[in-house]
Amino acid sequence: MKRAAGRQRGGGSDAAAPADRGQLGSSSSCRSIEIQHDEEGDITQKGYEKKRSKLIGAYFPQTPGMDPSMGQERRTPVTPSSSSRYNRRRSSGSRDERYRSDVHTEAVQAALAKHKERKMAVPMPSKRRSLVVQTSMDAYTPPDTSSGSEGEGQGNGDEDVGDGEEEDGGGGGGTSSSREGSISMEHWISRAVHSSTTTTSSTASSSSSTRSGGSGAAAGRLADVLAQHVHISAQQHLRHHRHHHRHKTGLLSHLSLRKRRRKAEPAGLVQNGNSEPQRSENHSAPPDVTGYTNNTANTTADGIQVERAPPGGGGSAAQRQTPKYGNAELMETGDGVPVSSRVSAKIQQLVNTLKRPKRPPLREFFVDDFEELLEVQQPDPNLPKAEGAQMAAMRGEQLGVVTNWPPSLEAALQRWGTISPKAPCLTTMDTNGKPLYVLTYGKLWSRSVKVAYNLLHKLGTKQEPLVRPGDRVALVFPNNDPGAFMTAFYGCLLAEVVPVPIEVPLTRKDAGSQQIGFLLGSCGVTVVLTSDACHKGLPKTPTGEIPQFKGWPKVLWFVPESKHLSKPPRDWFPQIKDANQDTAYIEYKTCKDGGVLGVTVTRTAMLTHCQALTQSCSYTEAETIVNVLDFKKDVGLWHAVLTSVMNMMHVISIPYALMKVNPLSWIQKVCQFKAKVAYVKSRDMHWALVAHRDQRDVNLSSLRMLVVADGSNPWSISSCDAFLNVFQTKGLRPEVVCPCASSPEALTVAIRRPLEEGATPPSRGVLSMPGLSHGVIRVDSEEKLSVLTLQDVGSVMPGALMCVVKVEGVPQLCKTDEIGEMCVCTVATGTSYYGLAGMTKNTFEVFPVSNNGTPISEFPFTRTGLLGFIGPAGLIFVAGKMDGLMVVGGRRHNADDIVATALAVEPMKFVYRGRIAVFSITVLHDERIVVVAEQRPDSTEEDSFQWMSRVLQAIDSIHQVGVYCLALVSSNTLPKTPLGGIHLSEAKQLFLEGALHPCNVLMCPHTCVTNLPKPRQKQPEIGPASVMVGNLVSGKRIAQASGRDLGQIEDNDQFLFLSEVLQWRAQTTPDHILYTLLNSRGAIASSLTCVQLHKRAEKIAAVLSERGHLQDGDHVALVYPPGIDLIAAFYGCLYAGCVPITVRPPHPQNIATTLPTVKMIVEVSRSVCVMTTQLICKLLRSKEALAAVDIRTWPPVIDTDDLPKKKPPLLYKPSNPDTLAYLDFSVSTTGMLAGVKMSHTATSAFCRSIKLQCELYPSREVAICLDPYCGLGFVLWCLCSVYSGHQSILIPPSELEVNPALWLSAVSQYKVRDTFCSYSVMELCTKGLGLQTDSLKSRGVDLSRVRTCVVVAEERPRIALTQSFSKLFKDLGLHPRAVSTSFGCRVNLAICLQGTSGPDPTTVFVDMRALRHDRVRLVERGSPHSLPLMESGKILPGVRIIIANPETKGPMGESHLGEIWVHSGHNASGYFTVYGDEVLQSDHFSSRLSFGDTQTVWARTGYLGFLRRTELTDASGERHDALYVVGALEEAMELRGMRYHPIDIETSVIRTHKSITECAVFTWTNLLVVVVELDGSEHEALDLVPLVTNVVLEEHYLIVGVVVVVDIGVIPINSRGEKQRMHLRDGFLADQLDPIYVAYNM
Repeated sequence: MKRAAGRQRGGGSDAAAPADRGQLGSSSSCRSIEIQHDEEGDITQKGYEKKRSKLIGAYFPQTPGMDPSMGQERRTPVTPSSSSRYNRRRSSGSRDERYRSDVHTEAVQAALAKHKERKMAVPMPSKRRSLVVQTSMDAYTPPDTSSGSEGEGQGNGDEDVGDGEEEDGGGGGGTSSSREGSISMEHWISRAVHSSTTTTSSTASSSSSTRSGGSGAAAGRLADVLAQHVHISAQQHLRHHRHHHRHKTGLLSHLSLRKRRRKAEPAGLVQNGNSEPQRSENHSAPPDVTGYTNNTANTTADGIQVERAPPGGGGSAAQRQTPKYGNAELMETGDGVPVSSRVSAKIQQLVNTLKRPKRPPLREFFVDDFEELLEVQQPDPNLPKAEGAQMAAMRGEQLGVVTNWPPSLEAALQRWGTISPKAPCLTTMDTNGKPLYVLTYGKLWSRSVKVAYNLLHKLGTKQEPLVRPGDRVALVFPNNDPGAFMTAFYGCLLAEVVPVPIEVPLTRKDAGSQQIGFLLGSCGVTVVLTSDACHKGLPKTPTGEIPQFKGWPKVLWFVPESKHLSKPPRDWFPQIKDANQDTAYIEYKTCKDGGVLGVTVTRTAMLTHCQALTQSCSYTEAETIVNVLDFKKDVGLWHAVLTSVMNMMHVISIPYALMKVNPLSWIQKVCQFKAKVAYVKSRDMHWALVAHRDQRDVNLSSLRMLVVADGSNPWSISSCDAFLNVFQTKGLRPEVVCPCASSPEALTVAIRRPLEEGATPPSRGVLSMPGLSHGVIRVDSEEKLSVLTLQDVGSVMPGALMCVVKVEGVPQLCKTDEIGEMCVCTVATGTSYYGLAGMTKNTFEVFPVSNNGTPISEFPFTRTGLLGFIGPAGLIFVAGKMDGLMVVGGRRHNADDIVATALAVEPMKFVYRGRIAVFSITVLHDERIVVVAEQRPDSTEEDSFQWMSRVLQAIDSIHQVGVYCLALVSSNTLPKTPLGGIHLSEAKQLFLEGALHPCNVLMCPHTCVTNLPKPRQKQPEIGPASVMVGNLVSGKRIAQASGRDLGQIEDNDQFLFLSEVLQWRAQTTPDHILYTLLNSRGAIASSLTCVQLHKRAEKIAAVLSERGHLQDGDHVALVYPPGIDLIAAFYGCLYAGCVPITVRPPHPQNIATTLPTVKMIVEVSRSVCVMTTQLICKLLRSKEALAAVDIRTWPPVIDTDDLPKKKPPLLYKPSNPDTLAYLDFSVSTTGMLAGVKMSHTATSAFCRSIKLQCELYPSREVAICLDPYCGLGFVLWCLCSVYSGHQSILIPPSELEVNPALWLSAVSQYKVRDTFCSYSVMELCTKGLGLQTDSLKSRGVDLSRVRTCVVVAEERPRIALTQSFSKLFKDLGLHPRAVSTSFGCRVNLAICLQGTSGPDPTTVFVDMRALRHDRVRLVERGSPHSLPLMESGKILPGVRIIIANPETKGPMGESHLGEIWVHSGHNASGYFTVYGDEVLQSDHFSSRLSFGDTQTVWARTGYLGFLRRTELTDASGERHDALYVVGALEEAMELRGMRYHPIDIETSVIRTHKSITECAVFTWTNLLVVVVELDGSEHEALDLVPLVTNVVLEEHYLIVGVVVVVDIGVIPINSRGEKQRMHLRDGFLADQLDPIYVAYNM
């Protein structure tokens, strides 16, 4: 089988031809088309082959000892004469012909083949099963041949790439062949079985397969990024093809969720044409670490390639072993903990991939200032620059005035309507291709007059007509009713009313219809004309009225059809004027951002434009023309509605619906009516090719012009070529194809004239894309892969002057070799954007200037929105649209070009109907490219991932630009324009709002964000001698502050021990109530007086000594629910001389995870016995508990429910106040269990300090809603009431889950002035009572007495939560000043606490960027990067604070960020550890400053913060020092040399989408991992990935490595409401989170 010149698009290779035929039988579908032809003066067949082999040759392995030219000779060249035999149609798959160019496809394939050498290891995302199933659910529906879409989308016209008719070829053999007629069902089923993997269409090109001795077929294929089996030679390739598939599908079920481990294909390692499948150690792709099994047959497949293969990686040299990760060896985590898990291997894989050098290296600079400087792209001196002379403006020919040209269009209509009323004006087809009606010029005239009369006289009243001349009226007509549209349009012209044609709004929320509504509103439209059918089809309210569409003004719908109209009186005639400067009509255009503008066209411009078109196209009276385009705007309106009437032509209108059913209909009508001219878009030519079957009766010789409306799209050239190629035998002459360029603002910019017979055909421009991206024209020197072939669109329009100006800045003329925006100066353009004076000035009133700054003309020019240049002989070449322009890193790329590249990637069938949207979003001061494609319903995860990787490589090679985000959505889900194209701005909007719902996402921020600030290098610290002068550091006051003195001792303060205080109270005020416990209904569950507590404590002490035989100093674990038993047990221990440890009891619903923690605390604290309630005793012996912890390992368990009625012989009195009073165990946010020792001295000092700060006396009541197990919560619950004598109202936080209003109701009911809670309680109230404030008010809840409401915390104050709490309950009388926070940590359980006196807590705003550099810089509220910080309460009495440098331990100046060090009587005395870690102990509890006051012993809190002296005064009259806590040192993440606090990143992330309820971040091997909880359907999970990546880049200059989307409640939180990020990290690495989706950013 000889091969046609043009390469087959999915084509096999010559070597494959025999197999090919075997597979497909003799079906004619495998014959290919000749794409490039010599008649076009393009290049000869031989030249084509030469160019092709030159272009691609470099990328194919040379077979040793074989001359490259020999391969060429072996094949019979296809000569031009023989080529015509192959001019049979073949499917072009699902790719829009407009975007097809064979050389481009080959370039893409070759570029990808080149990538074979350096494999990208892209870790596949993990997806939950439900998500995978969802994407392939509607899988096997036979392909429909209706249109995918229409490229005429709004405004962005053909940036809406959604065209392309879908015919499913593929499945069999290597050619992507299409079936005759409809596709057989059997074929479909076989496709389904083969699950359409990419092996199908190998794109080995002919020359390559011969060059490599028949063994390179696979090398020509795209780099199979993530999967292929082994290398099979070309002959085998097709033979094994089906078997291969079966084998695959058998092995790997279509929906395998845990993705398969992939084996990569060794690149070009087949020597001497031997077809043995070979394997190379080196090129094994990374394992798919998602599905590890332990018996791996071939370990190589699991190796992760760390180094890139040496360039040209042949076999031997590159066969080094690479380190293996995976199940073979355990992976080491960052901190040396071995973790064996697929997640860690995946991350390792990601890290390895990211080690590949980025293209633009970061420039080296660092300015030690607060500002982090973003990398600014410096112009590279080697870039191509325009060198030509300044261009001259180009003038079109004179607009010849023909004597019989009418003075206005209405005059023309009147003339034809009266002198030849029977002449046909318009024939409309129905969906069967039969003429629906013929509108004659007589009818058009009489009906238009009727419409004009009714518009002016029958709407509104005689005194108040609704429509006056000059008013705007909207025209809403469906695509299949041009007749009604024409009568309405001309009716408006006759009535001197301005028609605004718009699309039919299908639903109230149609994409873009809202914007159109704004246009109508701004035009003051009150009346909408529509057809009967359309009026019936509009959505109606139950009363039968048409609802107001979203964003639309209130309008009257009017149907101007004869039966609804009254006849004009005999004496009424419209006034026919000569064309003047009044507005004739308004054409809408959609901008890049989705806004809709109205371009006004005056009557003179409309007439002049018709004259210019008549002259360019040499129209004559009564010609027959066929129109496939939308007649409401653009080329369709100008030719088929306006110019046609001026010349009394006969228009055959083909509705879109008919094209869907029969894409050949327009060709048939051309034949049937012997039409002279046809107007099409490249997609119509493409569809005709797809549907064409050797029709006998097709004859296109009558055509003198085939106007290609989107000829200015660079990719239309291939449709034109392919179409001509097939239909040349049917009488289509090459010179008939006339591409034209137009824009809504400038109307027709240029149109190629039909050539005289025998003239030389126009030439082509083959331009280099890198050149174009720098705005210069470089004719490509054939070696390059990235070229753009352009066809000219003719010369300047008659009567017009054209020039090309620079895209940015002043409209200066370009040089001759520079691309710019075309501007035209002519009467025949739009004159303004309706109602937008500023934009009008910039577009319609441009005065281009030459180099010396002088304007080139005194008349204004109009910008066309087209990019291009004027070539030799005055021909105009268009290279793209301003709307599709994306400037990335200072280089310009065109969306259309990127779409074309993506569509050239194998398997081309992958993209559903060629529907791809490409747009840019601005992230971090540069545009980033986003590609969104609709995937075929039957694509598997594997397919999509493979396709995505290939697209990334192709775009990278051809355009040298990185894709920021590549998203795949299900078929038919991108928003459509009314004619089915992709509504680009709407798609972009959805993407940015997180409402696109992709089914696959790949973000590549690591590879394409190159303007990050340079990583910070720490400067060496300045030595102490030079900085310290008196109390100043570096010229600033030393940052130190203290609370007031503890003052003189009162009556109960003479006791050193709490046990003595209790005994004293039991004697002096026996019946004073100390504690009241509330149940969930708010009733008193139990209460304790001083004497009751004393008696119970005595009994417990007796039990301990008798049953437990405990010595003094023994440790006892108290495992009690929050309540009164806990308090009694604590004092019982003190009475018995034991050391109590309070432990949170295990959670009955979650024993497996909570019980081991209890056991651990009991063990670590060396408790010799456990005291608890009967209920918990039973729980410890339950089946679930035994499964978690063996009962025999517990120390003796004593239950204290039934106490004996006996007192201990004598109460224990400690001899030394520095001995242990109790141990406080707590799990820190980083997941460390730390117990601290509290001595009797410290405990008393602590209680005393709180008593003073909060002014606690026996007459006071305090409500406490906290967990009583550690820190300040325990002290307030158990100790303070005994010490100060006030009554504590105890509210267990767990009860709030049953009754969220419990705490606030109690505060109100007991008229409490001071209350304490935790963040979790506050959050519960804010969320749970948000909507109930009114009902609480009606129940009499009143919070106006509250003086202090303190949140007990060990973190930076959560300002957003406290503020929303204050705002929410302000209605209940809560004073916002009352709400504050406390601050404590392990070394000192309470450092700050907002007391009753003293100034209110202050808030400052600091610059987040400065914080990362450990500096504090105060900024104004609302300034960018500002972070609000609230003071953490007042420093407690007896506490001193200093801010020290955590590294050098030197004191810091005021307002500098450093570690908070504390010195106080109630510091803990050390950690209680099993293995006595002395170093840590002395460092944390007894540090000294390195200079300055080196005597004082400080405890290090481990928290960063700063002190700032405020203008406020303390109770003592001093100026008040405020302490601001920034965050824990051990939580902070060091990334790129800067210090980040997780909470800041989390806050940004939570703000980005309404479905993100919670977020936690942590690092893993330098990658930032972001875990988000999703409140919504799982299909929203993937929407979050780009949003999260964007916001973290934008606000924190960090690239997110992994985004994990999980269910609500997965992020673990401790009792204080703090996130346990380290637990989460362990869970993630051990793969225990069951994530909905895990995205690994490249």
